[in-house]
Formats: sequence, structure tokens, C-alpha cells
Amino acid sequence: MDASVTLLDQLIAEGLLIRTGVEGLYGRSGVFEDVIVRFEALVSRVGGADGAEVIRFPPAMTRRQLETSGYMKSFPQLAGTVHSFCGGDHDHMDLLATLDEGGDWTQKQEATDIALTPAACYPLYPMVAAQGPLPPGGRLFDVQSYCFRHEPSADPARMQLFRMREYVRAGTAEEVQAFRQRWIERAEEMIASLDLPYEVVPANDPFFGRAGRMMKVNQREQGLKLEMVIPVANAQPTACLSFNYHQDHFAHTWGVRLADGGPAHTSCVGFGLERIALALFRHHGLDPAAWPDNVRRVLWG
Repeated sequence: MDASVTLLDQLIAEGLLIRTGVEGLYGRSGVFEDVIVRFEALVSRVGGADGAEVIRFPPAMTRRQLETSGYMKSFPQLAGTVHSFCGGDHDHMDLLATLDEGGDWTQKQEATDIALTPAACYPLYPMVAAQGPLPPGGRLFDVQSYCFRHEPSADPARMQLFRMREYVRAGTAEEVQAFRQRWIERAEEMIASLDLPYEVVPANDPFFGRAGRMMKVNQREQGLKLEMVIPVANAQPTACLSFNYHQDHFAHTWGVRLADGGPAHTSCVGFGLERIALALFRHHGLDPAAWPDNVRRVLWG
């Protein structure tokens, strides 16, 4: 195939992804969605016996929660908020006139109390804090949500709206670090069973600004963020899973406490569902019915 034909071109031509006219915003076919359903079922089989509490939030959180989380200090370039028309009849007439003139009608909108969720676990921490101290042994959660990050790109693995499945552990430092290590080992077995090449590497979040440069260095030096990278669409492998140790950050941000009143530590393992699906299509072909038998057995049984 012509080298100029990208993975995105192939996915679009096959009807697996559907263009909307905005980079990073795509429709998905039933075949694409079935791959995600099958992979999520695999995740549930691997983690199901742990007894996680299943929580599903909408793909939005309160603007106050986003502000309190510190997200705007670290990642303002990625954040999204919901705006809406809040005027009366006269304001509506102005809006319609602006539309007729081809003007910017969004200037007639105001910010609401809703922000788009940047990571599936973000609405979880204020909920956990509001429910009081953790029980002895801590808590474990299974969360999944569509997430938004404003980074338009022609790379299909860098969507603006995408889904994350996460297991989140809250407890002592020892408990959450053991949880993270256990999931690194599990993830390596899972991805190897799908015949996907991978590597687990130190990483950092895309912190913004001058202070962010120091935060990136600290995050890498302390090994707080590890990623499982898989070749997807570009020469450089793409982060498809992440293993994050937050230390007691959310204890100080939200007041998540241990049973004895001390600050709780948290950790999460995150699966980028669209990225995993894209990796499977890239390495095994665009027709799942023709994928290797061992991969189909893992996903379809």
C-alpha cells in the first residue's frame, strides 16, 4: 500500500471510523465498537475477582470540581467547559441576527457549571472524600467514561473525545503501590496475549508552563507515572495504558482519609480503549474476523 496512505485513511475507507469535519472527533462503526466491548470484557475478567465497586459517571463534572482539582493550573490547554445560551427573547433575537449574518453566535453564550471530564477518575475523588474515611484495607473502584482533551490532531490515537477504563485504589502507600505493581504484571500478560508489541516506560503528564517543566522532571524522577506504549499510527509508540501513583495528592486536594484519619494514597491503572482498538487494527488488520486465532480466542472466546 502507498506509504502516504495513513492508518486513519485506512480506517475511514473501511468505515471503521467516520469523519465529522473536526480533527480528533470521529464516529465509530459497530465493528470498531465490538472490539472495544470485547476488550473491556477481558479487562473485567482479569480484574473482576478483586471486588471493585463499579461507578459510572457521565462525561462531565462540575466546574468547581475541575477548579479544585488543580487541572487548570497544570493542563489549561486541554480543558473543556460547557457553555449555553442563557438569555431572554431579546437576546435570542440578537443571536438569530448574528447567525443570519454569519457572525460568531457563541459570543451569546455563557459558561455553565459543567466542565468536560478530562480523566475518568476525576469525579471519583470528591465523591470518596464526601463519604468519609476509608474502611480498613481501603477501597477499590472500577470506573469508565468518555473523556475530553482539547488537542486536535490527525493522529487517530489522539482523539479529543475518547473512553478510559480505570481501576482506582485508595488506601495506604503500601497498598496502592502493590496494586499498581500487580496491574503492571497483569497488563503485560493481557497485551502479550493479544500479540501486540509493548514496552512499559517512565512518563510524565503534559504539564503546562514554566512550573510544569519542573513537575514533569519530578514525576519522572519519582517514577509516579508509567505507561505501556504500543506502536499505533506514528513512528513513536503510543501510550495505551498508564499506571499512576498519586501519593497523597488527593488527600490534600479533596480530603480523602484513611480509617485512622491519616491522608490516603491513591493509584490508578487506565486503559485507553480507542487506542487499544486502534493498536489491534494496526497490527492484525482491519477485519477482526481474519485476526489470528489465538487473539480471537482471547477476545471472543
